Amino acid sequence: MRQSFLYFLIILCIGIHSCAKKTLSPASSTEELHILLGNPSKATADPANSENFLVIRPQYALSYNSARGTANWVSWHLNATWKGTVKRQDNFRPDHTLPDSWYRATPGDYTNTGFDRGHLCPSDDRDKSEEDNQATFLMSNIVPQAPNNNRTTWRNLEEYCRTLIDRGNELYIVAGVYGRGGSGSNGGTTNTLASGKITVPARFYKIIVILPEGDKDVSRISSSTRVIAVDMPNKQAVDEQPWSEYRVSVDDIEKATGYDFLSNLPAALQQSLEAKPDTEPVRAE
Repeated sequence: MRQSFLYFLIILCIGIHSCAKKTLSPASSTEELHILLGNPSKATADPANSENFLVIRPQYALSYNSARGTANWVSWHLNATWKGTVKRQDNFRPDHTLPDSWYRATPGDYTNTGFDRGHLCPSDDRDKSEEDNQATFLMSNIVPQAPNNNRTTWRNLEEYCRTLIDRGNELYIVAGVYGRGGSGSNGGTTNTLASGKITVPARFYKIIVILPEGDKDVSRISSSTRVIAVDMPNKQAVDEQPWSEYRVSVDDIEKATGYDFLSNLPAALQQSLEAKPDTEPVRAE
């Protein structure tokens, strides 16, 4: 009994180490921090739900789609407590926590394809510990991404998010993909990799809810809360415009994906926040 209790304490500490000072609403457990604002596709942890399989890790949550060989979306919390000085681990590897019967993408599946191994939850958002950083290199968090998108436009948006936490904010972020067919550095349109086992997405999207640091976050969100939503093509020419030119409304992304974002907010508030694109000036891109 004592050994079981100690094991429970160890697991609990691993799950909350990066957000120990965060007080959640009574209805929310620490393990649900990354989907505190909602589970967009109503993913479940039932392996029979192979195209919408929920995985919750200490570092992020995701909906995995075995038919696509990638996540549908990844969702995570970001504030200063997640940041540190750990070096990028670069240990891309298959996700062996996925059911054995599913194809598990490997780093080699992306070699010479014209597409980068693009993170959904970025490595730099999880550099507090080696364990956190390594979790971002699981291939279930990786999607085929046009190099100019991954290294320029998408990266600039990721860096902008981190400037927001430097200003005393915390963020709730969900990033994902939809559609089929992207244009990488090899030219033309590519629909799949790994002999059809990995779908190359046509579009990348990201939704960012921005709050001043605090507690009981759901109750602090109001109609004046800033929400940034972007939707950009997965092609080399994406860097012809800055990321801010790809801002859309959350409603636009919901129409494209069929998902329901921010579903844990009151309906009227959700409707208000999702209806309009962000138009605030952007300091850095």
